[in-house]
Amino acid sequence: MELDWHNDSRCHRDGLLLDTNDVGVDRDLEAVCRYRLERFRTEMAKRDIAACVLFDPVNIRYASGARNMQIFNARNPARYLLVTQDQSAVILYEFAGCMHLADDLELVTEVRPAITASFVAAGDDIKRRELDWASEVASTLLELVGKGATVGIERINVGAVRSLSEYGFLLVDAQQPIERARAIKSSEEVSCVRASLHATEIAVARLRHNLRPGLTENALWSILHQAVIAQNGDYVETRLLSSGQRTNPWFQESGTRVIGENELVALDTDVVGCYGYYADFSRTFHSGPDEPSTKQRRLYAAAYEQIHHNMQLLNHGVAFREYAERAWKIPEEYFANRYYVSAHGVGMTGEYPYLYHGADFVTAGYDGHIEVGMTLCVESYIGEVGGCEGVKLEQQVLVTPSGPELLSNFPFEASLLAG
Repeated sequence: MELDWHNDSRCHRDGLLLDTNDVGVDRDLEAVCRYRLERFRTEMAKRDIAACVLFDPVNIRYASGARNMQIFNARNPARYLLVTQDQSAVILYEFAGCMHLADDLELVTEVRPAITASFVAAGDDIKRRELDWASEVASTLLELVGKGATVGIERINVGAVRSLSEYGFLLVDAQQPIERARAIKSSEEVSCVRASLHATEIAVARLRHNLRPGLTENALWSILHQAVIAQNGDYVETRLLSSGQRTNPWFQESGTRVIGENELVALDTDVVGCYGYYADFSRTFHSGPDEPSTKQRRLYAAAYEQIHHNMQLLNHGVAFREYAERAWKIPEEYFANRYYVSAHGVGMTGEYPYLYHGADFVTAGYDGHIEVGMTLCVESYIGEVGGCEGVKLEQQVLVTPSGPELLSNFPFEASLLAG
């Protein structure tokens, strides 16, 4: 269904289309979960990792389908997942009172109560709690993979890792296999990404329709939040919306500022939406009532040129270094305020890889190749140091055998492209 995002009809104003994004679409979510677990185990096998213990709630969801209080568990080591490479076990250690949440998860072989090894949970007895955690996890690992096995681990406090190392395992960082696995999406995953993007585009359409001078940034941003949750989205990772002089420099989150007349209003969605997949695109609007100024249009045109130039470089087999060398050359007046990457991976959140600007590759870049199945976000921020305003634009694309395919379809602003 094609939607006119800039239409002022009642269906957009009142949100009557909010639940239409999945009508007639049958997604095999069990196939999605099976693919992801197989990808992860394949990457573990490449590195001779016998088992991994995951704490990051996004990684837990990727490998098992288990979701529970994602924001809370991002800062509390209150649940974790043990995955063996040999397909013998996917053991979910769940937060207190939450054991029932995994009842219908096909891939989880067992659910156990978690031991929360944190100072908040254990106080001054944290060392004892870490020893108890390590003892339980080690006994399971010894049974499943044996002493001396290579075990991947991430996102747990140092004392717990040290305690686990005493049991004779070779401990390695689990970030590499899980990030490599997440980088390549199946067709079913891409379908989930499309659903998340479509819902977020409807939310941004509602936000844009309500944009007017006199509204606070927070009030405007709340419209996106409401629409995302109403469409079964998960959460919004940031609150990146700013107006007027707060659009320069970037990364000033929404606040109590009242939007003025004829100002730029920029946003970055950063939505963990339908099925836990990321919808990540950026747009800059004009508050009216008059037409944008020549300076505003010049900023917008530069950002528009940057992302469209760089999108066309996202072809299978292109080396990260080659991409950096061929990427759009940022004019000197905008260079100091450039966005920190030229493009980045995206899936269930922001992901591997980072593609750096040519000028930054020597100090920050790394080797790798763009691959079919990657979903990537192409970034632009254009604003002079000390300038009055700036423009943020971003597109989300899929790498296919025939080249980059645009996934984010929210249109650009004709008034800012004119002239």
